[in-house]
This record gives sequence, structure tokens and C-alpha cells, in this order.
Amino acid sequence: MKLHKLTLASLIFLSAGCTDFLDLSPRDTANVGNFYRNAADMQAAVDAAYGMLASPGEYSYAYYNVSEVRSDNTFNWEGGGNLPDAELDQFKMSSTNEIIRLMWIDTYRGILACNTVLEHIGGADMDDALRQRFIAEARFLRALKYFNLVRTFGDVPLVLKETKSVDDGYSQVRVAQSEVYAQIIADLTDAASTLPVSYSGKDIGRATKGSAKALLGKVYLTNRDFAKAKDVLKEVIDQGNYKLLADYSALWPAANANNEESIFEVQFKKGGTGTGSSFYNNFSPRNSGSSVIQIGFAGGRNIPTADLIAAYEAGDARKAASLSEGYTDNVTGKYVADPYTLKYRDTPFAEGDADNNWMVLRYADVLLMYAEAVNETTGPNAEAFDAVNAVRKRAKLAVLPAGLSKAAFALAIEHERQVELAFEGHRWFDLVRTGREVAVMNAHFKAPVVADFNAVFPIPQTQIDVNPAGIKQNPGYTF
Repeated sequence: MKLHKLTLASLIFLSAGCTDFLDLSPRDTANVGNFYRNAADMQAAVDAAYGMLASPGEYSYAYYNVSEVRSDNTFNWEGGGNLPDAELDQFKMSSTNEIIRLMWIDTYRGILACNTVLEHIGGADMDDALRQRFIAEARFLRALKYFNLVRTFGDVPLVLKETKSVDDGYSQVRVAQSEVYAQIIADLTDAASTLPVSYSGKDIGRATKGSAKALLGKVYLTNRDFAKAKDVLKEVIDQGNYKLLADYSALWPAANANNEESIFEVQFKKGGTGTGSSFYNNFSPRNSGSSVIQIGFAGGRNIPTADLIAAYEAGDARKAASLSEGYTDNVTGKYVADPYTLKYRDTPFAEGDADNNWMVLRYADVLLMYAEAVNETTGPNAEAFDAVNAVRKRAKLAVLPAGLSKAAFALAIEHERQVELAFEGHRWFDLVRTGREVAVMNAHFKAPVVADFNAVFPIPQTQIDVNPAGIKQNPGYTF
């Protein structure tokens, strides 16, 4: 389901009239009565919710910053000053940081798109089976968006209806994380009961039963409900339609998107339509000219740290497929030791317009989550070892040593997730989920830089300014 012009038109329609508050403010409703009438209208509305995943405030830009750059895995080239990238990277964030403002705005725009589908689809003249599938897709997408919000900001407004007036927007207040998670679980449980196991043709890339169950497993794991996480992740494994690709490097070519290991990806499509991805431009080494990427600017973002490079064991096949420690300058012929990720290589149509998707969920992630859930439930039994060792064998590594304690096995999974899923948006949230973010990050900085309150980000000041009674700042952030 590569993005297309219909999606762009839908996004414009759905976001018309938005203000900065929550970005749940009402759309221009002049043509609403003539829309949402049939299956084609509703597909355009559902596609708009998918399309928002590719916005700067979701997976195109903000997400890799809050999930990877925030961690010990990567950093951004701008190491000084008050640039939003540097603030986030160095734990000096203010509430006016542009990255978190974008994330809040665009994610709530995506939630608006989901709520719009759910509000209007009951009155559309369409096949009921397709109606139920679209409802399930909208609920999956809403759950994913809320999961990213609640992990990033903690308590957030929980909006489940289409926002139809300015007063509706201003009335929203932050609610407890537990309430948000309860809704996420309800949405994913409903979606998993309805979504198909797979699609064909142009529908490949839409949310499936496996997508909903894999995300639900991650949600349960985050909530430390390990028994439920274990059960639902085992259901994904037992579906039998996902597998580890034999060659780790085969995961990343744009031409091999939505492969047998993929469970859910954010779809991008190059070609001058505004739906391409900018990852390879953004992640190529700054000042590398055309030595790494031949078209457009090299951004120097999401750069592998020395800690990440050192984390790969000798002989790990994933290292050469995931990163390069430098490049040969095509002008001087000299080697430049400036590392960058290789996972998002493609030849752009123009600057910031490539075909690389963003992998949200894949089977290796499920296997490692399953091993973690089993370990936390019963200790490291044979099933847990088998799940981790399957991932290690694909990487051409020896199996884990037998007899590991529960604590040692947990650290082995943490290490495996770091190198298996590097640059894919998991590391920071993994550390927070396991309560390891302060210890790991202060070891990374070699100084007491990170405190407990940094587990969540500051609430954007723009949200507090327009609703100071309902939107309070997170503890620890004073500017």
C-alpha cells in the first residue's frame, strides 16, 4: 500500500483548519456532508490516517529522534548550541523544542484522522465486511499513535471522538497513562479480532491481524503484564506466516519492502508526489558531499555512537549490514572515519524523496519480545533460549551459553535487541521499559546527565499556554 496522491488529498481535507492546540481542532466542514458517503470515500479517509504516519511529527522525523537519538545508539551532527536535535540528544530539552512540538501536533492530527473514520463510517453505503475492516484498521492506527504518545509524554489527552469545535479542543485534559493504555489495549484487541492475516496486490502494507497482535504484545510488555505478552506474542509466532529472512542484509533494500519478516511498515513512495522518505539524505554523513548519497543534502543525523559500534560481537553479520564506519571521499580519494547507518540506502528521486519504508514491527522483534516475556514469567527456559538463538544464528553467531540466570538472560536480550534492531526506533523505549535508562545513559555520557524524570519528555509549551488548567508540565522540566 504505497502512499499515493489520493492519500495526500485526503490529508489536506482532514487537516484543514487545524490550530496548534492538540491539533484536534475542527476541520473546515463545508464539504463534510458530501463526503464519507461510500466505500471510496471511507478508503480515502482511512488512507489519510495511514498517511499521517509518514508526517514529520510521526515516523518521518520526530520518531527516530525520540527513540534512537535519545538513546546510547545514535546522535545528531549538531552537537552544540540550542538546536532541537542537540537539546534532545544531550538531555537539555526545553518545552519549546520543535521536535516534541511536531510530534504532539502530527500525532494528534493522525488521531483526528482515525476518529473521523470511526465517526462517519457507520453512515456510509458500503459492504459491511469492508466497513468492519476499515474500523479495525482505524483502531489499530489510533492505538499505535497513542502508544507513541504515552511512551513519549506520559499522561496525555485521550480523545476518542472527532473534534468538531474549538471548545472541544480546549476541553481536553491529560489523563492517567493507565487510562490511555486501557484504550490502546481495547483498540488492538478489537482490531486483532477483525483484521485479515494478510493482503494481496495494492493492499499489501495495510495493518493485519499479526500487526495488531505484535503491537499488543509490545504494549503488554511495556505494562509489565508479562503473561499476557507471552500469550499474544506466541499467537503471532504460531500464525506461521512470518519468518526470519535467511540473510539479514536482505531486510533493507527498498525493493524488498513488506517482506516475510515484516509485520508492519510505514509506507513511502518516491517520484515527486510528496510521499517519499528522507531517511538516507538525513542519515548520510554531514560534509560527505556526493560520496555517500548522490542526490541532495547529507544531514548527519542518527549517527551510530562508539558504544553501538562496540556492541557488535566479532563475526556478527548484522554489523556490516547495519552501518559503515566511514566512506571514501570521491574528490580526495581519502578514507573519512565518519560512521553512518546503511539500513535506509536508496537512490532518491530528488532530495528527501526515496522509497525506504520505516519498519515498525518485524518478526525478530517478536521473537525477542517473546523471549523477554517468557524470562520474566518463568525464567529462561528452552523456548526463551530458542527464540533468542534463532536471531543469533541468522547473525552467524554462537548460541547463548546455557545456564544463564534470569538477570543475565535479561541483559542478553537487551544486548540482542540493541544490535538486531539498531536504527529502527526501539532502543530508548526498551531502556525505559526495563528501567535501565538512567544507568545505561549515564554510563554512556560518563557523567550523571540523566535522571528518573527524563523517562518522559517535556510537554510542548504551546499546549500548556492555551490550556494551562488542563495541560500541566511533566515534573523536572522547568523551562
